[in-house]
Amino acid sequence: MAVQKTRLLIVDDDPSMARFLTSYLSRLNFEVNSASSGEEAIRMFRVYDPGLVLLDMAMTGMDGLETLERLKQIKPEVLVIVVSGQNNPELIFRASKAGADDYIHKPFEPKDLEARVHRVLERQRVSSEASQMREQVRRQNDFSMLFGTSPKMEEVKQTIEQVADTSATVLVRGESGTGKEVVARLVYSHSLRREKPFVKVNCAAIPHELLESELFGYEPGAFTGANRQKLGKFDLANQGTLFLDEISEMHPALQAKLLHVLQDGEFARLGGKRDIAVDVRVLAATNKPLERAVEEGHFREDLFYRLNVVTIHIPPLRERREEIPVFLDFFLQKYSEFYVKNPPPFSDFAVGRMMDYNWPGNIRELENLVKRYVIVGKESQIIRELSTHKPVISSLTGSSPIWNPKGSDGGAPAPVVAMPVVPAPVPASEDELPSLLEIGRRAAMQAEREAIERVLAQTRWNRRQAAKILKISYKALLNKLKIIEEQNQAAQSKQQPA
Repeated sequence: MAVQKTRLLIVDDDPSMARFLTSYLSRLNFEVNSASSGEEAIRMFRVYDPGLVLLDMAMTGMDGLETLERLKQIKPEVLVIVVSGQNNPELIFRASKAGADDYIHKPFEPKDLEARVHRVLERQRVSSEASQMREQVRRQNDFSMLFGTSPKMEEVKQTIEQVADTSATVLVRGESGTGKEVVARLVYSHSLRREKPFVKVNCAAIPHELLESELFGYEPGAFTGANRQKLGKFDLANQGTLFLDEISEMHPALQAKLLHVLQDGEFARLGGKRDIAVDVRVLAATNKPLERAVEEGHFREDLFYRLNVVTIHIPPLRERREEIPVFLDFFLQKYSEFYVKNPPPFSDFAVGRMMDYNWPGNIRELENLVKRYVIVGKESQIIRELSTHKPVISSLTGSSPIWNPKGSDGGAPAPVVAMPVVPAPVPASEDELPSLLEIGRRAAMQAEREAIERVLAQTRWNRRQAAKILKISYKALLNKLKIIEEQNQAAQSKQQPA
Protein backbone atom coordinates (compact mmCIF):
# COMPACT_ATOMS: atom_id res chain seq x y z
CA MET A 1 0.00 0.00 0.00
CA ALA A 2 1.38 3.39 -0.99
CA VAL A 3 2.40 5.73 1.83
CA GLN A 4 0.33 8.89 1.86
CA LYS A 5 2.39 11.98 1.10
CA THR A 6 2.52 14.91 3.50
CA ARG A 7 0.66 17.89 2.09
CA LEU A 8 2.77 21.06 2.05
CA LEU A 9 1.60 24.58 1.24
CA ILE A 10 4.11 27.24 0.11
CA VAL A 11 3.04 30.84 0.72
CA ASP A 12 5.34 33.27 -1.10
CA ASP A 13 4.65 36.22 -3.40
CA ASP A 14 7.94 35.69 -5.25
CA PRO A 15 6.99 33.46 -8.25
CA SER A 16 10.55 32.27 -8.89
CA MET A 17 11.08 31.28 -5.24
CA ALA A 18 7.68 29.53 -5.15
CA ARG A 19 8.49 27.55 -8.31
CA PHE A 20 11.90 26.54 -6.97
CA LEU A 21 10.49 25.40 -3.62
CA THR A 22 7.64 23.54 -5.31
CA SER A 23 10.03 21.67 -7.58
CA TYR A 24 12.55 20.90 -4.84
CA LEU A 25 10.06 19.74 -2.21
CA SER A 26 8.09 17.69 -4.73
CA ARG A 27 11.26 15.71 -5.40
CA LEU A 28 11.42 15.03 -1.66
CA ASN A 29 8.08 13.19 -1.97
CA PHE A 30 5.81 15.95 -0.63
CA GLU A 31 2.45 16.81 -2.15
CA VAL A 32 3.03 20.51 -2.79
CA ASN A 33 0.71 23.40 -3.55
CA SER A 34 1.40 27.14 -3.45
CA ALA A 35 -0.30 30.47 -2.77
CA SER A 36 1.01 33.88 -3.81
CA SER A 37 -0.57 35.89 -0.98
CA GLY A 38 -1.86 35.56 2.55
CA GLU A 39 -5.44 35.98 1.38
CA GLU A 40 -5.07 33.18 -1.16
CA ALA A 41 -3.41 30.98 1.46
CA ILE A 42 -6.41 31.36 3.80
CA ARG A 43 -8.82 30.42 1.00
CA MET A 44 -6.76 27.39 -0.05
CA PHE A 45 -6.04 26.24 3.48
CA ARG A 46 -9.53 24.95 4.30
CA VAL A 47 -9.75 23.00 1.02
CA TYR A 48 -6.19 21.74 0.72
CA ASP A 49 -5.72 21.03 4.46
CA PRO A 50 -1.90 20.87 4.51
CA GLY A 51 0.09 19.32 7.32
CA LEU A 52 2.95 21.79 6.88
CA VAL A 53 3.12 25.41 5.69
CA LEU A 54 6.25 27.20 4.46
CA LEU A 55 5.36 30.85 5.01
CA ASP A 56 7.24 33.94 3.81
CA MET A 57 7.08 36.86 6.26
CA ALA A 58 7.41 39.75 3.79
CA MET A 59 4.41 39.82 1.48
CA THR A 60 2.25 42.57 0.08
CA GLY A 61 -1.29 42.76 1.41
CA MET A 62 -1.74 40.44 4.37
CA ASP A 63 1.75 40.02 5.82
CA GLY A 64 3.26 36.80 7.11
CA LEU A 65 2.50 37.35 10.79
CA GLU A 66 -1.17 38.01 10.19
CA THR A 67 -1.36 35.03 7.84
CA LEU A 68 0.31 32.86 10.49
CA GLU A 69 -2.19 33.93 13.14
CA ARG A 70 -5.13 33.23 10.83
CA LEU A 71 -3.83 29.77 9.88
CA LYS A 72 -3.33 28.85 13.52
CA GLN A 73 -6.85 29.99 14.33
CA ILE A 74 -8.24 27.68 11.66
CA LYS A 75 -6.05 24.71 12.55
CA PRO A 76 -3.89 25.17 15.68
CA GLU A 77 -1.97 21.92 15.14
CA VAL A 78 -0.71 22.77 11.63
CA LEU A 79 3.08 22.99 11.39
CA VAL A 80 4.43 26.31 10.12
CA ILE A 81 8.02 27.17 9.17
CA VAL A 82 8.41 30.91 8.63
CA VAL A 83 10.91 32.27 6.11
CA SER A 84 12.34 35.78 6.21
CA GLY A 85 15.14 37.82 4.71
CA GLN A 86 15.49 39.68 8.02
CA ASN A 87 17.48 38.00 10.77
CA ASN A 88 15.57 40.00 13.38
CA PRO A 89 15.29 38.57 16.94
CA GLU A 90 12.13 40.59 17.55
CA LEU A 91 10.53 39.10 14.43
CA ILE A 92 11.54 35.61 15.54
CA PHE A 93 9.97 36.25 18.94
CA ARG A 94 6.72 37.55 17.44
CA ALA A 95 6.53 34.61 15.04
CA SER A 96 7.09 32.08 17.84
CA LYS A 97 4.46 33.88 19.91
CA ALA A 98 2.02 33.53 17.01
CA GLY A 99 2.68 29.77 16.85
CA ALA A 100 5.56 29.26 14.37
CA ASP A 101 7.27 25.89 14.76
CA ASP A 102 10.58 26.89 13.19
CA TYR A 103 12.30 29.81 11.45
CA ILE A 104 14.74 29.94 8.53
CA HIS A 105 16.61 32.97 7.24
CA LYS A 106 17.06 33.82 3.55
CA PRO A 107 19.17 33.00 1.68
CA PHE A 108 19.36 29.38 2.73
CA GLU A 109 20.81 26.20 1.35
CA PRO A 110 18.22 23.67 0.10
CA LYS A 111 19.73 21.01 2.33
CA ASP A 112 19.24 23.29 5.36
CA LEU A 113 15.58 23.71 4.49
CA GLU A 114 15.20 19.97 3.98
CA ALA A 115 16.75 19.31 7.39
CA ARG A 116 14.42 21.77 9.11
CA VAL A 117 11.33 20.35 7.40
CA HIS A 118 12.22 16.81 8.41
CA ARG A 119 13.10 17.93 11.94
CA VAL A 120 9.69 19.58 12.44
CA LEU A 121 7.87 16.56 11.02
CA GLU A 122 9.96 14.14 13.09
CA ARG A 123 9.24 16.15 16.22
CA GLN A 124 5.52 15.91 15.49
CA ARG A 125 5.76 12.18 14.72
CA VAL A 126 7.60 11.38 17.95
CA SER A 127 5.16 13.47 19.94
CA SER A 128 2.18 11.74 18.30
CA GLU A 129 3.56 8.24 18.87
CA ALA A 130 4.46 8.96 22.47
CA SER A 131 1.11 10.56 23.30
CA GLN A 132 -0.82 7.29 23.41
CA MET A 133 1.76 5.55 25.60
CA ARG A 134 1.87 8.49 27.98
CA GLU A 135 -1.87 9.16 27.99
CA GLN A 136 -2.49 7.67 31.39
CA VAL A 137 0.46 9.53 32.87
CA ARG A 138 -0.70 12.76 31.30
CA ARG A 139 -4.17 12.29 32.72
CA GLN A 140 -2.69 11.93 36.17
CA ASN A 141 -0.46 14.98 35.59
CA ASP A 142 -3.44 17.03 34.47
CA PHE A 143 -5.40 15.77 37.44
CA SER A 144 -2.71 16.67 39.98
CA MET A 145 -2.05 20.04 38.32
CA LEU A 146 -5.70 21.04 38.34
CA PHE A 147 -6.49 19.77 41.82
CA GLY A 148 -3.23 20.22 43.67
CA THR A 149 -3.68 23.12 46.09
CA SER A 150 -6.76 25.12 45.17
CA PRO A 151 -9.91 24.69 47.29
CA LYS A 152 -12.04 25.75 44.32
CA MET A 153 -10.57 23.04 42.12
CA GLU A 154 -11.09 20.52 44.91
CA GLU A 155 -14.82 21.19 44.49
CA VAL A 156 -14.48 20.55 40.75
CA LYS A 157 -12.69 17.28 41.48
CA GLN A 158 -15.50 16.13 43.74
CA THR A 159 -18.12 16.93 41.11
CA ILE A 160 -16.19 14.99 38.46
CA GLU A 161 -15.97 11.97 40.76
CA GLN A 162 -19.71 12.12 41.40
CA VAL A 163 -20.84 12.35 37.76
CA ALA A 164 -18.10 10.48 35.87
CA ASP A 165 -19.62 7.01 36.03
CA THR A 166 -23.13 8.18 35.16
CA SER A 167 -24.59 8.87 31.72
CA ALA A 168 -25.63 12.43 32.63
CA THR A 169 -24.97 15.23 30.18
CA VAL A 170 -22.39 17.65 31.61
CA LEU A 171 -21.94 21.33 30.78
CA VAL A 172 -18.43 22.63 31.54
CA ARG A 173 -18.31 26.39 31.96
CA GLY A 174 -15.42 28.79 32.34
CA GLU A 175 -13.34 31.44 30.64
CA SER A 176 -11.27 30.64 27.59
CA GLY A 177 -8.08 28.80 28.50
CA THR A 178 -9.14 27.58 31.95
CA GLY A 179 -8.94 23.88 31.08
CA LYS A 180 -12.49 22.96 30.10
CA GLU A 181 -11.35 20.26 27.68
CA VAL A 182 -9.08 18.77 30.35
CA VAL A 183 -12.06 18.51 32.68
CA ALA A 184 -14.17 16.92 29.93
CA ARG A 185 -11.44 14.35 29.30
CA LEU A 186 -11.20 13.64 33.02
CA VAL A 187 -14.94 12.96 33.16
CA TYR A 188 -14.49 10.61 30.20
CA SER A 189 -11.38 8.88 31.56
CA HIS A 190 -13.09 8.13 34.88
CA SER A 191 -16.33 6.96 33.27
CA LEU A 192 -17.51 3.50 32.28
CA ARG A 193 -17.05 4.56 28.61
CA ARG A 194 -13.30 5.17 28.93
CA GLU A 195 -12.48 2.23 26.64
CA LYS A 196 -14.76 3.63 23.93
CA PRO A 197 -14.09 6.63 21.65
CA PHE A 198 -13.75 10.22 22.83
CA VAL A 199 -14.64 12.53 19.93
CA LYS A 200 -14.21 16.30 20.08
CA VAL A 201 -15.99 18.88 17.89
CA ASN A 202 -15.20 22.59 18.11
CA CYS A 203 -18.47 24.25 17.12
CA ALA A 204 -16.76 27.63 16.66
CA ALA A 205 -14.03 26.38 14.32
CA ILE A 206 -16.35 24.85 11.72
CA PRO A 207 -18.65 27.03 9.56
CA HIS A 208 -22.25 26.34 10.49
CA GLU A 209 -22.98 25.28 6.89
CA LEU A 210 -20.54 22.39 7.35
CA LEU A 211 -21.15 21.60 11.01
CA GLU A 212 -24.32 19.59 10.33
CA SER A 213 -22.54 17.19 7.97
CA GLU A 214 -19.62 17.07 10.40
CA LEU A 215 -21.86 16.00 13.27
CA PHE A 216 -24.33 13.77 11.47
CA GLY A 217 -22.59 12.78 8.24
CA TYR A 218 -24.24 12.43 4.84
CA GLU A 219 -25.35 9.89 2.26
CA PRO A 220 -24.20 9.75 -1.40
CA GLY A 221 -26.06 12.33 -3.49
CA ALA A 222 -27.06 14.47 -0.50
CA PHE A 223 -25.54 17.49 -2.26
CA THR A 224 -23.24 18.28 -5.16
CA GLY A 225 -19.91 16.55 -4.59
CA ALA A 226 -21.24 13.99 -2.10
CA ASN A 227 -20.04 10.93 -3.97
CA ARG A 228 -19.75 8.60 -1.00
CA GLN A 229 -21.18 8.08 2.45
CA LYS A 230 -19.55 10.04 5.24
CA LEU A 231 -19.93 9.04 8.88
CA GLY A 232 -20.55 11.92 11.28
CA LYS A 233 -19.11 12.49 14.73
CA PHE A 234 -22.14 10.90 16.37
CA ASP A 235 -21.44 7.73 14.36
CA LEU A 236 -17.79 7.77 15.41
CA ALA A 237 -18.65 8.39 19.08
CA ASN A 238 -21.23 5.59 19.32
CA GLN A 239 -21.04 3.93 22.76
CA GLY A 240 -18.46 6.55 23.70
CA THR A 241 -18.38 10.26 24.49
CA LEU A 242 -18.87 13.32 22.26
CA PHE A 243 -17.39 16.61 23.47
CA LEU A 244 -19.01 19.70 21.94
CA ASP A 245 -16.65 22.61 22.61
CA GLU A 246 -17.90 26.20 22.25
CA ILE A 247 -21.50 24.97 22.15
CA SER A 248 -22.75 28.58 22.32
CA GLU A 249 -21.55 29.12 18.74
CA MET A 250 -23.84 26.45 17.28
CA HIS A 251 -26.33 27.85 14.77
CA PRO A 252 -29.96 27.87 16.04
CA ALA A 253 -31.12 25.78 13.07
CA LEU A 254 -28.77 22.99 14.13
CA GLN A 255 -29.67 23.20 17.80
CA ALA A 256 -33.06 21.57 17.12
CA LYS A 257 -31.42 18.53 15.55
CA LEU A 258 -28.99 18.23 18.45
CA LEU A 259 -31.91 18.41 20.89
CA HIS A 260 -33.60 15.56 19.00
CA VAL A 261 -30.51 13.37 19.43
CA LEU A 262 -30.22 14.16 23.13
CA GLN A 263 -33.91 13.38 23.74
CA ASP A 264 -34.44 10.36 21.51
CA GLY A 265 -30.94 8.99 20.84
CA GLU A 266 -31.59 9.08 17.08
CA PHE A 267 -30.48 11.21 14.14
CA ALA A 268 -30.62 11.18 10.36
CA ARG A 269 -27.68 11.79 8.04
CA LEU A 270 -27.99 14.48 5.39
CA GLY A 271 -29.82 12.86 2.48
CA GLY A 272 -30.74 9.86 4.61
CA LYS A 273 -34.19 8.29 4.65
CA ARG A 274 -34.12 6.67 8.07
CA ASP A 275 -33.17 7.52 11.63
CA ILE A 276 -30.05 5.95 13.14
CA ALA A 277 -29.99 5.00 16.83
CA VAL A 278 -26.84 5.88 18.77
CA ASP A 279 -25.66 5.59 22.35
CA VAL A 280 -23.51 8.67 22.96
CA ARG A 281 -22.81 10.59 26.12
CA VAL A 282 -22.57 14.31 25.38
CA LEU A 283 -20.29 16.70 27.23
CA ALA A 284 -20.42 20.37 26.25
CA ALA A 285 -18.35 23.44 27.09
CA THR A 286 -18.85 27.16 26.77
CA ASN A 287 -17.06 30.35 27.78
CA LYS A 288 -20.19 32.47 27.35
CA PRO A 289 -23.26 32.90 29.58
CA LEU A 290 -25.86 30.70 27.91
CA GLU A 291 -28.63 32.23 30.00
CA ARG A 292 -28.07 35.55 28.24
CA ALA A 293 -27.97 33.79 24.86
CA VAL A 294 -31.33 32.22 25.70
CA GLU A 295 -32.79 35.62 26.63
CA GLU A 296 -31.51 37.14 23.38
CA GLY A 297 -32.93 34.29 21.32
CA HIS A 298 -29.58 32.94 20.13
CA PHE A 299 -29.81 29.67 22.04
CA ARG A 300 -32.78 27.36 22.52
CA GLU A 301 -34.08 27.30 26.06
CA ASP A 302 -35.06 23.61 25.86
CA LEU A 303 -31.58 22.68 24.62
CA PHE A 304 -29.98 24.70 27.40
CA TYR A 305 -31.92 22.79 30.06
CA ARG A 306 -31.11 19.51 28.34
CA LEU A 307 -27.38 20.27 28.38
CA ASN A 308 -27.37 21.79 31.83
CA VAL A 309 -28.12 18.56 33.73
CA VAL A 310 -24.82 18.86 35.61
CA THR A 311 -22.70 22.02 35.51
CA ILE A 312 -18.99 22.15 36.29
CA HIS A 313 -17.65 25.67 36.61
CA ILE A 314 -13.88 26.11 36.14
CA PRO A 315 -12.59 29.17 38.01
CA PRO A 316 -10.13 31.43 36.16
CA LEU A 317 -6.43 31.21 36.98
CA ARG A 318 -6.48 34.56 38.81
CA GLU A 319 -8.78 32.93 41.38
CA ARG A 320 -6.38 30.02 41.99
CA ARG A 321 -3.00 31.70 41.87
CA GLU A 322 -1.42 29.16 44.19
CA GLU A 323 -1.34 26.76 41.23
CA ILE A 324 0.78 29.07 39.06
CA PRO A 325 4.17 27.71 40.31
CA VAL A 326 2.93 24.17 39.66
CA PHE A 327 1.96 25.03 36.09
CA LEU A 328 5.26 26.85 35.52
CA ASP A 329 7.30 23.81 36.56
CA PHE A 330 5.18 21.44 34.51
CA PHE A 331 5.27 23.48 31.28
CA LEU A 332 8.96 24.34 31.69
CA GLN A 333 9.84 20.65 31.90
CA LYS A 334 7.43 19.72 29.09
CA TYR A 335 8.74 22.22 26.53
CA SER A 336 12.37 21.86 27.57
CA GLU A 337 12.10 18.21 26.60
CA PHE A 338 10.07 18.96 23.47
CA TYR A 339 12.49 21.57 22.09
CA VAL A 340 15.60 19.83 23.50
CA LYS A 341 16.64 22.96 25.39
CA ASN A 342 17.79 23.57 28.96
CA PRO A 343 16.69 27.05 30.05
CA PRO A 344 17.30 28.07 33.68
CA PRO A 345 14.33 27.99 36.06
CA PHE A 346 12.37 31.19 36.45
CA SER A 347 13.81 33.55 39.05
CA ASP A 348 11.86 34.42 42.19
CA PHE A 349 11.31 37.90 40.77
CA ALA A 350 9.80 36.48 37.56
CA VAL A 351 7.55 34.11 39.50
CA GLY A 352 6.43 37.06 41.60
CA ARG A 353 5.53 39.03 38.49
CA MET A 354 3.55 36.06 37.20
CA MET A 355 1.73 35.71 40.51
CA ASP A 356 0.72 39.38 40.23
CA TYR A 357 -0.38 39.17 36.60
CA ASN A 358 -4.10 38.95 35.81
CA TRP A 359 -3.85 36.13 33.17
CA PRO A 360 -6.80 37.04 30.94
CA GLY A 361 -5.92 34.04 28.76
CA ASN A 362 -5.69 31.78 31.83
CA ILE A 363 -3.70 28.52 31.67
CA ARG A 364 -3.38 28.64 27.87
CA GLU A 365 -1.72 32.05 28.08
CA LEU A 366 0.65 30.86 30.79
CA GLU A 367 1.55 27.78 28.75
CA ASN A 368 2.31 29.86 25.67
CA LEU A 369 4.44 32.22 27.75
CA VAL A 370 6.54 29.34 29.07
CA LYS A 371 6.85 27.95 25.54
CA ARG A 372 8.18 31.30 24.30
CA TYR A 373 10.62 31.45 27.20
CA VAL A 374 11.99 28.01 26.37
CA ILE A 375 12.39 29.00 22.70
CA VAL A 376 13.81 32.50 23.20
CA GLY A 377 15.60 31.88 26.49
CA LYS A 378 15.29 35.47 27.74
CA GLU A 379 13.51 35.94 31.03
CA SER A 380 13.80 39.73 30.74
CA GLN A 381 11.71 39.65 27.58
CA ILE A 382 8.99 37.66 29.34
CA ILE A 383 8.99 40.04 32.32
CA ARG A 384 8.84 43.02 29.98
CA GLU A 385 5.81 41.47 28.29
CA LEU A 386 4.05 41.01 31.62
CA SER A 387 4.96 44.54 32.68
CA THR A 388 2.86 46.00 29.88
CA HIS A 389 -0.20 44.86 31.86
CA LYS A 390 -1.24 46.29 35.18
CA PRO A 391 -0.85 43.80 38.07
CA VAL A 392 -3.96 43.00 40.02
CA ILE A 393 -2.22 42.71 43.40
CA SER A 394 -0.78 45.98 44.59
CA SER A 395 2.84 45.98 45.64
CA LEU A 396 3.83 46.70 49.23
CA THR A 397 4.41 50.45 49.00
CA GLY A 398 2.59 51.46 52.15
CA SER A 399 0.70 49.67 54.84
CA SER A 400 -0.33 46.12 53.88
CA PRO A 401 -2.02 43.28 55.74
CA ILE A 402 0.24 40.55 57.02
CA TRP A 403 -0.09 37.43 59.11
CA ASN A 404 0.86 36.83 62.70
CA PRO A 405 3.88 34.47 62.56
CA LYS A 406 2.77 32.91 65.83
CA GLY A 407 -0.67 32.10 64.44
CA SER A 408 -2.16 28.66 64.05
CA ASP A 409 -1.53 26.44 61.01
CA GLY A 410 -5.15 25.35 60.99
CA GLY A 411 -7.96 26.50 58.75
CA ALA A 412 -8.68 29.79 60.52
CA PRO A 413 -6.56 32.79 59.62
CA ALA A 414 -4.23 34.22 62.20
CA PRO A 415 -4.76 37.76 63.50
CA VAL A 416 -3.84 40.37 60.93
CA VAL A 417 -1.51 43.26 61.70
CA ALA A 418 -0.25 46.08 59.53
CA MET A 419 3.15 45.67 57.91
CA PRO A 420 4.46 49.07 56.91
CA VAL A 421 7.14 49.13 54.29
CA VAL A 422 9.63 51.93 54.84
CA PRO A 423 10.66 53.56 51.56
CA ALA A 424 14.33 53.72 50.77
CA PRO A 425 15.91 56.99 51.96
CA VAL A 426 16.52 59.57 49.29
CA PRO A 427 20.31 60.04 48.93
CA ALA A 428 21.54 63.51 49.85
CA SER A 429 24.43 63.30 47.45
CA GLU A 430 25.83 61.20 44.66
CA ASP A 431 28.14 59.44 47.14
CA GLU A 432 25.10 58.12 49.04
CA LEU A 433 23.57 56.46 45.96
CA PRO A 434 23.20 52.72 46.59
CA SER A 435 25.26 50.35 44.49
CA LEU A 436 23.65 48.33 41.71
CA LEU A 437 24.21 45.21 43.83
CA GLU A 438 22.38 46.82 46.76
CA ILE A 439 19.48 47.86 44.50
CA GLY A 440 19.19 44.27 43.26
CA ARG A 441 19.33 42.93 46.83
CA ARG A 442 16.52 45.25 47.94
CA ALA A 443 14.38 44.33 44.94
CA ALA A 444 14.88 40.61 45.63
CA MET A 445 13.93 41.03 49.30
CA GLN A 446 10.85 43.01 48.32
CA ALA A 447 9.78 40.38 45.76
CA GLU A 448 10.32 37.58 48.30
CA ARG A 449 8.34 39.45 50.91
CA GLU A 450 5.44 40.01 48.52
CA ALA A 451 5.43 36.35 47.46
CA ILE A 452 5.33 35.12 51.07
CA GLU A 453 2.49 37.47 51.95
CA ARG A 454 0.50 36.51 48.90
CA VAL A 455 0.81 32.74 49.38
CA LEU A 456 0.04 32.90 53.10
CA ALA A 457 -3.06 34.93 52.35
CA GLN A 458 -4.13 32.39 49.72
CA THR A 459 -3.63 29.44 52.12
CA ARG A 460 -5.51 31.24 54.92
CA TRP A 461 -2.24 31.55 56.84
CA ASN A 462 -1.54 27.83 56.85
CA ARG A 463 2.26 28.03 57.05
CA ARG A 464 2.94 24.39 56.28
CA GLN A 465 0.88 24.55 53.10
CA ALA A 466 2.48 27.89 52.21
CA ALA A 467 5.97 26.42 52.62
CA LYS A 468 5.00 23.59 50.28
CA ILE A 469 3.75 26.01 47.61
CA LEU A 470 6.84 28.22 48.00
CA LYS A 471 9.03 25.09 47.77
CA ILE A 472 10.99 25.80 50.92
CA SER A 473 11.14 23.96 54.22
CA TYR A 474 8.75 24.81 57.01
CA LYS A 475 11.70 25.89 59.17
CA ALA A 476 13.02 28.17 56.42
CA LEU A 477 9.64 29.87 56.15
CA LEU A 478 9.52 30.44 59.92
CA ASN A 479 12.99 31.99 59.79
CA LYS A 480 11.93 34.31 56.98
CA LEU A 481 8.80 35.30 58.91
CA LYS A 482 10.95 36.06 61.95
CA ILE A 483 13.20 38.32 59.87
CA ILE A 484 10.17 40.10 58.40
CA GLU A 485 8.77 40.62 61.90
CA GLU A 486 12.09 42.06 63.14
CA GLN A 487 12.26 44.38 60.11
CA ASN A 488 8.67 45.38 60.77
CA GLN A 489 9.38 46.25 64.41
CA ALA A 490 12.53 48.17 63.47
CA ALA A 491 10.60 50.15 60.85
CA GLN A 492 7.88 50.98 63.36
CA SER A 493 10.38 52.11 66.03
CA LYS A 494 12.05 54.45 63.52
CA GLN A 495 8.71 56.02 62.69
CA GLN A 496 7.87 56.74 66.37
CA PRO A 497 8.63 60.33 67.44
CA ALA A 498 11.66 60.79 69.67
